[in-house]
Amino acid sequence: MQIGVIGAGAWGTALATVAARNGHHVALWDPVPEISAMVNSEHRHPFALQDVALAPTIVGKGDLEEVATAALLLIAVPAQSMRPALDALSQHIKPRTTLVICAKGIEIKTGALMSEVAAACAPQATVAVLSGPTFASEVARGRPTAVTVAADDQTAGEKIIHALGDQNFRPYLSDDVIGTQVGGAVKNVLAIACGIAHGRMLGDNARSAVITRGVAEIGRLSLALGGKPETLMGLSGIGDLVLTCTSEQSRNYSLGRTIGAGKTLERAMTESANTVEGVATAVSIANLSSRYGIEMPISYAVNSVLHDRADIDTTIAALLARPFRTEMAFM
Repeated sequence: MQIGVIGAGAWGTALATVAARNGHHVALWDPVPEISAMVNSEHRHPFALQDVALAPTIVGKGDLEEVATAALLLIAVPAQSMRPALDALSQHIKPRTTLVICAKGIEIKTGALMSEVAAACAPQATVAVLSGPTFASEVARGRPTAVTVAADDQTAGEKIIHALGDQNFRPYLSDDVIGTQVGGAVKNVLAIACGIAHGRMLGDNARSAVITRGVAEIGRLSLALGGKPETLMGLSGIGDLVLTCTSEQSRNYSLGRTIGAGKTLERAMTESANTVEGVATAVSIANLSSRYGIEMPISYAVNSVLHDRADIDTTIAALLARPFRTEMAFM
Protein backbone atom coordinates (compact mmCIF):
# COMPACT_ATOMS: atom_id res chain seq x y z
CA MET A 1 0.00 0.00 0.00
CA GLN A 2 1.10 3.57 -0.68
CA ILE A 3 0.86 5.66 2.50
CA GLY A 4 1.30 9.42 2.57
CA VAL A 5 2.60 11.38 5.56
CA ILE A 6 2.01 15.13 5.73
CA GLY A 7 4.46 16.76 8.12
CA ALA A 8 7.98 15.42 8.51
CA GLY A 9 8.76 16.48 12.04
CA ALA A 10 9.76 13.89 14.61
CA TRP A 11 6.25 12.43 14.89
CA GLY A 12 5.53 12.29 11.17
CA THR A 13 8.91 10.72 10.53
CA ALA A 14 8.35 8.16 13.29
CA LEU A 15 5.00 7.20 11.78
CA ALA A 16 6.68 6.88 8.39
CA THR A 17 9.07 4.33 9.93
CA VAL A 18 6.10 2.37 11.30
CA ALA A 19 4.47 2.24 7.87
CA ALA A 20 7.74 1.25 6.19
CA ARG A 21 8.36 -1.55 8.71
CA ASN A 22 4.97 -2.92 7.76
CA GLY A 23 6.02 -3.21 4.13
CA HIS A 24 4.41 -0.06 2.74
CA HIS A 25 5.85 2.54 0.41
CA VAL A 26 5.74 5.93 2.13
CA ALA A 27 5.57 9.36 0.52
CA LEU A 28 6.73 11.96 3.07
CA TRP A 29 6.00 15.68 2.58
CA ASP A 30 7.09 18.73 4.56
CA PRO A 31 7.22 22.43 3.66
CA VAL A 32 10.95 22.42 4.47
CA PRO A 33 12.59 21.13 1.25
CA GLU A 34 15.87 20.23 2.99
CA ILE A 35 14.09 17.44 4.83
CA SER A 36 12.95 15.67 1.67
CA ALA A 37 16.36 16.14 0.10
CA MET A 38 18.22 14.48 2.99
CA VAL A 39 15.63 11.72 3.40
CA ASN A 40 16.20 10.80 -0.23
CA SER A 41 19.97 11.23 -0.38
CA GLU A 42 21.06 9.95 3.04
CA HIS A 43 17.97 8.16 4.39
CA ARG A 44 17.92 10.18 7.57
CA HIS A 45 16.28 13.33 8.92
CA PRO A 46 18.45 16.47 9.08
CA PHE A 47 17.47 17.48 12.62
CA ALA A 48 14.85 15.11 14.10
CA LEU A 49 15.66 11.50 15.04
CA GLN A 50 19.07 11.97 13.43
CA ASP A 51 20.41 8.61 14.60
CA VAL A 52 17.47 6.67 13.14
CA ALA A 53 18.16 5.15 9.72
CA LEU A 54 15.16 5.54 7.43
CA ALA A 55 14.12 2.78 5.07
CA PRO A 56 14.66 3.38 1.33
CA THR A 57 10.90 2.89 0.92
CA ILE A 58 10.39 6.26 2.66
CA VAL A 59 10.65 8.85 -0.10
CA GLY A 60 10.58 12.60 0.44
CA LYS A 61 8.27 14.53 -1.86
CA GLY A 62 8.29 18.20 -2.73
CA ASP A 63 4.82 18.26 -4.24
CA LEU A 64 1.69 17.78 -2.14
CA GLU A 65 -0.15 16.34 -5.12
CA GLU A 66 2.26 13.40 -5.24
CA VAL A 67 1.45 12.51 -1.64
CA ALA A 68 -2.31 13.14 -1.83
CA THR A 69 -2.84 10.24 -4.23
CA ALA A 70 -2.29 7.75 -1.39
CA ALA A 71 -5.43 6.01 -0.11
CA LEU A 72 -4.21 6.47 3.50
CA LEU A 73 -2.86 9.86 4.60
CA LEU A 74 -1.31 10.46 8.02
CA ILE A 75 -1.57 14.15 8.93
CA ALA A 76 1.18 15.00 11.40
CA VAL A 77 1.43 18.79 11.20
CA PRO A 78 1.05 20.91 14.38
CA ALA A 79 -2.54 21.48 15.43
CA GLN A 80 -2.56 25.21 14.72
CA SER A 81 -1.23 24.50 11.21
CA MET A 82 -3.83 21.82 10.47
CA ARG A 83 -6.35 24.00 8.64
CA PRO A 84 -3.92 25.63 6.16
CA ALA A 85 -2.26 22.27 5.53
CA LEU A 86 -5.58 20.58 4.78
CA ASP A 87 -6.80 23.53 2.71
CA ALA A 88 -3.75 23.08 0.49
CA LEU A 89 -4.16 19.30 0.41
CA SER A 90 -7.92 19.06 -0.08
CA GLN A 91 -8.01 19.88 -3.77
CA HIS A 92 -5.84 16.82 -4.45
CA ILE A 93 -7.61 14.34 -2.16
CA LYS A 94 -9.69 11.70 -3.86
CA PRO A 95 -13.12 10.62 -2.54
CA ARG A 96 -12.99 7.96 0.18
CA THR A 97 -9.37 8.73 1.04
CA THR A 98 -8.77 8.07 4.73
CA LEU A 99 -7.26 10.99 6.64
CA VAL A 100 -5.67 10.03 9.95
CA ILE A 101 -5.27 13.00 12.27
CA CYS A 102 -2.06 12.55 14.26
CA ALA A 103 -1.86 15.97 15.94
CA LYS A 104 -3.07 16.68 19.48
CA GLY A 105 -4.62 20.08 19.94
CA ILE A 106 -7.66 22.34 19.59
CA GLU A 107 -7.84 25.21 17.12
CA ILE A 108 -7.58 28.56 18.88
CA LYS A 109 -9.72 30.70 16.57
CA THR A 110 -12.72 28.33 16.38
CA GLY A 111 -12.35 25.92 19.30
CA ALA A 112 -12.65 23.10 16.76
CA LEU A 113 -11.19 19.65 17.27
CA MET A 114 -8.82 18.49 14.56
CA SER A 115 -11.38 16.04 13.17
CA GLU A 116 -13.82 18.93 12.76
CA VAL A 117 -11.18 20.95 10.92
CA ALA A 118 -10.52 17.98 8.63
CA ALA A 119 -14.21 17.43 7.92
CA ALA A 120 -14.61 21.09 6.99
CA CYS A 121 -11.53 21.22 4.76
CA ALA A 122 -11.84 17.80 3.09
CA PRO A 123 -15.48 16.67 3.23
CA GLN A 124 -14.82 14.01 0.58
CA ALA A 125 -12.46 12.11 2.91
CA THR A 126 -13.05 9.68 5.76
CA VAL A 127 -11.54 11.05 8.97
CA ALA A 128 -9.97 9.08 11.81
CA VAL A 129 -7.72 9.95 14.75
CA LEU A 130 -4.53 8.30 16.02
CA SER A 131 -3.63 9.20 19.59
CA GLY A 132 -2.18 7.73 22.77
CA PRO A 133 0.99 7.58 24.89
CA THR A 134 3.78 7.96 22.37
CA PHE A 135 7.21 9.51 22.16
CA ALA A 136 8.42 9.75 18.58
CA SER A 137 11.95 8.56 19.38
CA GLU A 138 10.69 5.31 20.89
CA VAL A 139 8.22 4.65 18.08
CA ALA A 140 10.92 5.27 15.46
CA ARG A 141 13.21 2.77 17.19
CA GLY A 142 10.53 0.09 17.25
CA ARG A 143 10.02 0.03 21.00
CA PRO A 144 6.69 -1.40 22.21
CA THR A 145 3.91 1.17 21.90
CA ALA A 146 0.12 1.04 22.13
CA VAL A 147 -2.17 3.68 20.61
CA THR A 148 -5.83 4.43 20.04
CA VAL A 149 -7.31 4.64 16.55
CA ALA A 150 -10.69 6.35 16.76
CA ALA A 151 -13.10 6.45 13.84
CA ASP A 152 -16.82 6.81 13.27
CA ASP A 153 -16.35 4.46 10.32
CA GLN A 154 -15.16 1.26 11.96
CA THR A 155 -14.15 -0.23 8.60
CA ALA A 156 -11.79 2.71 8.09
CA GLY A 157 -10.45 2.21 11.61
CA GLU A 158 -9.73 -1.44 10.94
CA LYS A 159 -8.00 -0.49 7.69
CA ILE A 160 -5.64 1.79 9.62
CA ILE A 161 -4.93 -0.87 12.23
CA HIS A 162 -4.12 -3.49 9.59
CA ALA A 163 -1.86 -1.02 7.77
CA LEU A 164 0.14 0.15 10.78
CA GLY A 165 -0.23 -2.50 13.47
CA ASP A 166 2.57 -4.93 14.26
CA GLN A 167 4.20 -6.60 17.24
CA ASN A 168 5.68 -3.36 18.58
CA PHE A 169 3.07 -0.84 17.41
CA ARG A 170 -0.31 -1.94 18.70
CA PRO A 171 -3.38 0.11 17.74
CA TYR A 172 -6.68 -0.38 19.62
CA LEU A 173 -9.94 0.61 17.92
CA SER A 174 -12.36 3.14 19.41
CA ASP A 175 -15.54 4.78 18.12
CA ASP A 176 -15.10 7.87 20.35
CA VAL A 177 -13.45 10.40 18.06
CA ILE A 178 -14.30 13.31 20.38
CA GLY A 179 -13.12 11.82 23.66
CA THR A 180 -9.92 10.54 22.09
CA GLN A 181 -9.02 14.04 20.90
CA VAL A 182 -9.97 15.82 24.11
CA GLY A 183 -7.72 13.52 26.12
CA GLY A 184 -4.81 14.10 23.75
CA ALA A 185 -5.23 17.87 23.75
CA VAL A 186 -5.86 18.62 27.44
CA LYS A 187 -3.08 16.35 28.71
CA ASN A 188 -0.52 18.65 27.09
CA VAL A 189 -1.74 21.57 29.18
CA LEU A 190 -1.76 19.44 32.32
CA ALA A 191 1.81 18.34 31.53
CA ILE A 192 2.86 21.99 31.56
CA ALA A 193 1.23 22.28 34.99
CA CYS A 194 3.16 19.25 36.23
CA GLY A 195 6.36 20.71 34.85
CA ILE A 196 5.72 24.00 36.64
CA ALA A 197 5.16 22.06 39.88
CA HIS A 198 8.51 20.33 39.30
CA GLY A 199 10.27 23.62 38.56
CA ARG A 200 8.83 25.10 41.74
CA MET A 201 10.01 21.99 43.65
CA LEU A 202 6.52 21.24 44.99
CA GLY A 203 7.20 17.49 45.15
CA ASP A 204 5.79 14.29 43.70
CA ASN A 205 2.58 14.50 45.74
CA ALA A 206 1.72 17.75 43.97
CA ARG A 207 2.34 16.21 40.56
CA SER A 208 0.09 13.27 41.43
CA ALA A 209 -2.63 15.68 42.54
CA VAL A 210 -2.39 17.61 39.26
CA ILE A 211 -2.64 14.41 37.23
CA THR A 212 -5.62 13.10 39.19
CA ARG A 213 -7.58 16.34 39.29
CA GLY A 214 -6.60 16.81 35.66
CA VAL A 215 -8.50 13.63 34.86
CA ALA A 216 -11.62 15.37 36.12
CA GLU A 217 -10.96 18.36 33.85
CA ILE A 218 -10.52 16.15 30.79
CA GLY A 219 -13.72 14.31 31.69
CA ARG A 220 -15.78 17.47 32.06
CA LEU A 221 -14.72 18.88 28.71
CA SER A 222 -15.07 15.57 26.93
CA LEU A 223 -18.63 15.08 28.20
CA ALA A 224 -19.57 18.65 27.27
CA LEU A 225 -18.38 18.10 23.71
CA GLY A 226 -20.03 14.69 23.35
CA GLY A 227 -17.25 12.27 24.31
CA LYS A 228 -17.67 9.05 26.25
CA PRO A 229 -16.47 8.83 29.87
CA GLU A 230 -14.96 5.35 29.41
CA THR A 231 -12.50 6.69 26.81
CA LEU A 232 -10.74 8.57 29.60
CA MET A 233 -9.71 5.24 31.12
CA GLY A 234 -7.90 4.15 27.96
CA LEU A 235 -4.69 4.85 26.10
CA SER A 236 -5.75 8.26 24.80
CA GLY A 237 -6.84 9.32 28.29
CA ILE A 238 -5.05 8.07 31.38
CA GLY A 239 -2.32 6.43 29.30
CA ASP A 240 -1.27 9.58 27.47
CA LEU A 241 -1.79 11.80 30.52
CA VAL A 242 0.50 9.78 32.78
CA LEU A 243 3.26 9.49 30.18
CA THR A 244 3.28 13.17 29.30
CA CYS A 245 3.07 14.36 32.91
CA THR A 246 5.92 12.21 34.24
CA SER A 247 8.65 12.08 31.62
CA GLU A 248 11.50 14.44 30.80
CA GLN A 249 11.00 13.44 27.15
CA SER A 250 7.74 15.40 27.11
CA ARG A 251 8.12 18.80 25.45
CA ASN A 252 5.18 20.16 27.45
CA TYR A 253 6.47 18.90 30.78
CA SER A 254 9.96 20.22 30.04
CA LEU A 255 8.64 23.63 29.07
CA GLY A 256 6.58 23.82 32.25
CA ARG A 257 9.61 22.87 34.35
CA THR A 258 11.64 25.64 32.70
CA ILE A 259 8.91 28.20 33.41
CA GLY A 260 8.51 26.91 36.96
CA ALA A 261 12.22 27.47 37.47
CA GLY A 262 11.73 31.16 36.70
CA LYS A 263 12.27 31.61 32.96
CA THR A 264 9.85 33.39 30.67
CA LEU A 265 7.63 31.63 28.14
CA GLU A 266 9.63 33.17 25.32
CA ARG A 267 12.90 31.85 26.75
CA ALA A 268 11.39 28.43 27.37
CA MET A 269 10.07 28.23 23.80
CA THR A 270 13.46 29.21 22.43
CA GLU A 271 15.18 26.53 24.47
CA SER A 272 12.67 23.92 23.33
CA ALA A 273 13.11 24.69 19.61
CA ASN A 274 10.14 22.36 18.93
CA THR A 275 6.38 22.71 18.72
CA VAL A 276 4.93 22.58 22.23
CA GLU A 277 1.23 21.98 21.57
CA GLY A 278 0.06 22.76 25.10
CA VAL A 279 1.00 26.44 24.82
CA ALA A 280 -1.61 27.16 22.15
CA THR A 281 -4.07 24.57 23.44
CA ALA A 282 -4.16 26.33 26.83
CA VAL A 283 -5.84 29.28 25.12
CA SER A 284 -8.35 27.02 23.35
CA ILE A 285 -9.25 25.21 26.56
CA ALA A 286 -9.69 28.43 28.52
CA ASN A 287 -12.06 29.65 25.80
CA LEU A 288 -14.02 26.38 25.69
CA SER A 289 -14.31 26.14 29.47
CA SER A 290 -15.81 29.65 29.50
CA ARG A 291 -18.08 28.89 26.54
CA TYR A 292 -19.52 25.76 28.15
CA GLY A 293 -19.36 26.88 31.78
CA ILE A 294 -16.98 24.07 32.76
CA GLU A 295 -14.69 24.17 35.78
CA MET A 296 -11.14 23.51 34.60
CA PRO A 297 -9.09 25.36 37.22
CA ILE A 298 -5.71 23.77 36.51
CA SER A 299 -5.93 24.30 32.75
CA TYR A 300 -7.18 27.84 33.28
CA ALA A 301 -4.31 28.55 35.67
CA VAL A 302 -1.78 27.34 33.09
CA ASN A 303 -3.28 29.67 30.50
CA SER A 304 -3.10 32.58 32.95
CA VAL A 305 0.59 31.91 33.69
CA LEU A 306 1.53 31.44 30.03
CA HIS A 307 -0.49 34.15 28.34
CA ASP A 308 -1.69 36.61 31.00
CA ARG A 309 1.64 36.86 32.84
CA ALA A 310 0.02 35.71 36.07
CA ASP A 311 2.43 35.27 38.97
CA ILE A 312 3.15 31.57 39.42
CA ASP A 313 3.20 31.50 43.22
CA THR A 314 0.01 33.57 43.48
CA THR A 315 -1.70 31.30 40.95
CA ILE A 316 -0.65 28.16 42.84
CA ALA A 317 -1.86 29.68 46.10
CA ALA A 318 -5.25 30.41 44.53
CA LEU A 319 -5.58 26.79 43.36
CA LEU A 320 -4.71 25.50 46.81
CA ALA A 321 -7.26 27.86 48.39
CA ARG A 322 -10.18 26.43 46.44
CA PRO A 323 -13.00 25.08 48.63
CA PHE A 324 -12.89 21.45 49.75
CA ARG A 325 -15.39 19.25 47.95
CA THR A 326 -16.54 15.69 47.45
CA GLU A 327 -14.31 13.76 45.08
CA MET A 328 -16.47 13.09 42.02
CA ALA A 329 -14.53 12.61 38.81
CA PHE A 330 -16.62 14.63 36.35
CA MET A 331 -18.57 16.91 38.67
